[in-house]
Amino acid sequence: MSEDLLAGSAQSPNATYAASGVSIEAGDEAVEKMRPWAQRATRPEVLGSLGGFAGLFQLKLDRWKEPVLASSTDGVGTKLAVAQALDVHDTVGIDLVAMVVDDLVVSGAEPLFLQDYIAVGQVVPERIEALVKGVSEGCVQAGCALLGGETAEHPGMMAPGEYDISATGVGVVEAEAMLGPDKVRPGDVVIAMGSSGLHSNGYSLARHVLLDIARMPLEGHVEEFGRTLGEELLEPTRIYAKDCLALAAEAEVRTFAHVTGGGLAANLARVIPPGLTAVLDRGTWTPDPVFGLIAQRGRVDAAEMERTFNMGIGMVAVVTAEDVDRALAVLTARHVPAWALGEVAKQPTVEGTTEDDRVVVRGDHPRF
Repeated sequence: MSEDLLAGSAQSPNATYAASGVSIEAGDEAVEKMRPWAQRATRPEVLGSLGGFAGLFQLKLDRWKEPVLASSTDGVGTKLAVAQALDVHDTVGIDLVAMVVDDLVVSGAEPLFLQDYIAVGQVVPERIEALVKGVSEGCVQAGCALLGGETAEHPGMMAPGEYDISATGVGVVEAEAMLGPDKVRPGDVVIAMGSSGLHSNGYSLARHVLLDIARMPLEGHVEEFGRTLGEELLEPTRIYAKDCLALAAEAEVRTFAHVTGGGLAANLARVIPPGLTAVLDRGTWTPDPVFGLIAQRGRVDAAEMERTFNMGIGMVAVVTAEDVDRALAVLTARHVPAWALGEVAKQPTVEGTTEDDRVVVRGDHPRF
């Protein structure tokens, strides 16, 4: 070995994991801080506790004749940029749960458990705790267990204050109780369930319009909202899972459609079978003020708005005509804004008909 190498090894400090940007101690502290939140979001079927190599969930097979498992994976998207800019991290976990469990319930599946994944530039235990607190709250609202997850520190790939979150959820539905397009019939009625705002889709456009074009400060009060822009943009996504399951238990539901990326028409089209069309009436509801503000400040045309945002409807149910009143009563009792949005009809057989033709939205939004 040369003298230069010997001198260098004597003068240079030993490389460590901490020096490279990863703190095992901070990770351990974060686990301890998130433990009570994971314990809060549980179910009787959960075995063991946080910290094992795998989450264990005992499926009670005597409860089901022919159980079908449903699985969904999702994230929150660029809504996280708003949370990071405002240093508010205890609500986006609710958004994460909503995006996952409300996809599960579309098929009639009861959400059983969820596992999250948090990637950070630097582990700050208090921030991780806030994120998991939100996930825990979302799981409680959905009735599912938080069955552990993973927190990964990525120094050099993400800035210290940056993070991304995602999750996978698993649910179960009795085979004969599965919902879907095959059950939809002419004459069925489409029922809308109101959203709590933007939910977790379209934030790239919303941020571009409101922050870049309109130069609106996140901390600034907005008269139309009665609160700050940041508070409006961080409003948690409404979780419909328990409401949908309650509705399916009390009324004859054909299917649900979770209104996320792509908007109302595109998502409803996914559960309308070939040969049928859903005819909806824009005049039955007024979108929340945030949608009008985005359209106005960004000069975004109506078609682009409806392709990007939920426009005030976060979930729809297709029910039999005979059960419309019962369905609306169930949702009203559960404090979910709901109304009859349209109906399903036979679609004329036309060569070249596409999925886009399965939903027709007529009329204009009042005062939008």
